Amino acid sequence: MTQIPQTRLQVMWNRLLAVVEEQGQALIRAAFSPIVRESGDISAGIFDQQGRMLAQAVTGTPGHINTMAEAVKNLLARFEIQHMKPGDIYMTNDPWLASGHLNDFLLMQPIFYKDRVVGFTSCTSHLADLGGLGMGPDGSDVFDEGLMIPPCKLVDAGTVNALLMDIVRANSREPIANEGDIYALIACCETGAARLSGMMAEFDLDDLDPLASYIIDTSRRGTLQAISEVPNGVYRHSIQVDGYDTPITLAAILTVADDHILLDYDGTSPCSPKGINVPLNYATAYSVFALRCIIGADIPNNAGSLEPFRVVGPPGCILNAQPPVPVAMRHSLGQMTPDLVYGCLTQALPDKVPAEGASCLYDVPIRHTPETARDGGQAFALELVFNGGTGARPDKDGLSATAFPSGVWGSQIEPTEAVAPILITRRELRTDSGGVGQHQGGHGQHIEIASAGDDDLLVFLSVERVRFAAEGRQGGGPGLKGRIRVGHDGPDLPSKGTIRVPADKPLILETPGGGGFGPPQMREPAHVQRDVREGTISQETAQTWYPHAPKDPAT
Repeated sequence: MTQIPQTRLQVMWNRLLAVVEEQGQALIRAAFSPIVRESGDISAGIFDQQGRMLAQAVTGTPGHINTMAEAVKNLLARFEIQHMKPGDIYMTNDPWLASGHLNDFLLMQPIFYKDRVVGFTSCTSHLADLGGLGMGPDGSDVFDEGLMIPPCKLVDAGTVNALLMDIVRANSREPIANEGDIYALIACCETGAARLSGMMAEFDLDDLDPLASYIIDTSRRGTLQAISEVPNGVYRHSIQVDGYDTPITLAAILTVADDHILLDYDGTSPCSPKGINVPLNYATAYSVFALRCIIGADIPNNAGSLEPFRVVGPPGCILNAQPPVPVAMRHSLGQMTPDLVYGCLTQALPDKVPAEGASCLYDVPIRHTPETARDGGQAFALELVFNGGTGARPDKDGLSATAFPSGVWGSQIEPTEAVAPILITRRELRTDSGGVGQHQGGHGQHIEIASAGDDDLLVFLSVERVRFAAEGRQGGGPGLKGRIRVGHDGPDLPSKGTIRVPADKPLILETPGGGGFGPPQMREPAHVQRDVREGTISQETAQTWYPHAPKDPAT
């Protein structure tokens, strides 16, 4: 076999990254559901013949991307390559094989070139509704939560499985959106397959083996070098999170060795009877993402850079949930794992790890009431996402109204109001919600949502940071906790559960702020003046925490 020069391999690697990004954009452009086309709740990737992820689209969430990296291997264990045909596409939404809950459909398509399978393309996105109790935390097991589809063939040699599509439509309150989103996923796979085949023809490649070896070996070496720069040791940390009825402990033991990092969730609370449990694949996805944001952050995400990281947990703990426990809102706690991990890692790298942030998305599934459907009103199922503030970084402020770790873009007002009978009547940053510090935590939001007509709304809440604020680091202050209520004079509500919003009252969400970093007296006076001028902090906060800052005459 002729050896390919390294410069040419690097060019092909860059081209592959462009292929997967085009693949991801095809999914977003074709999708029906706002959470996909407006918020980017997806993943897309290219895999070699062994099922190793070679490249992922930049657009997407770690919960989808890093679970996809393992899900392709799961599907390949069920379906033999020699039986695959051009135009076949396989899928599942099994939470323990795919992406952690039923609402995520994961597809995999074999890529044929010169009449043989040379690799695979895969993608994941969120479907609005799959029956059952739907996107809420109140199921007693996974069977309450909707329709589970085991690994199967969605498309057979180019022909869509009509019966499967009928079943999905028949088990949804949003059948048209679900059907459209499934076809968008199919288009995503087909785009990846077509572009990769074209790339192989252009570069005169018969297979992906040389490129795959180069990508994986180079990424692994770079990651091992980055791990070697972290002090060896065993680091322990635990955090308290809201839970459903009572607080839950998330605990971790991080072991850093010369050539690997092991994260163990030993000490974490057992599973909940409610749907906030997290399959290990999803908890792993966010934990490893958090580590990779600090360790080898400039190395592309693929099988090589993921290989040195391993995550384990006692079966039955809430971060290693076993079937058939309910898992619909697994993101509530799964997205808190980066703060857990960073509590360990800051002991080894105190000047590189940010403060705690809001972390968990303020994910708000909303749908019609049973009476609305019976009385002929507009039936709908919609999922909105809003973000709090990120933790301050060692050298910068946190980001306001920004999703970390998920990366999901917040729901936009106009597209939301166009597809459902709701109004977003107010949306603004929360003054003083970011923790004080040399570098200030990112700020949360104040959002008000109301019915656009005479019908009540059902809202399925499962958020975090209502009981426990995001903590600062190295002298930084905590962010403000989240707050939820119905009506301006309504009582504060717990972070999880199903609530009914009367047609004449708004649902008020106040998302949490991130923690600050460093002592407040070290903050630049000019930054304090700017914050007061822009209204992100009050004059009272400035005088209390930043008395060294001269008063800005403009305020």
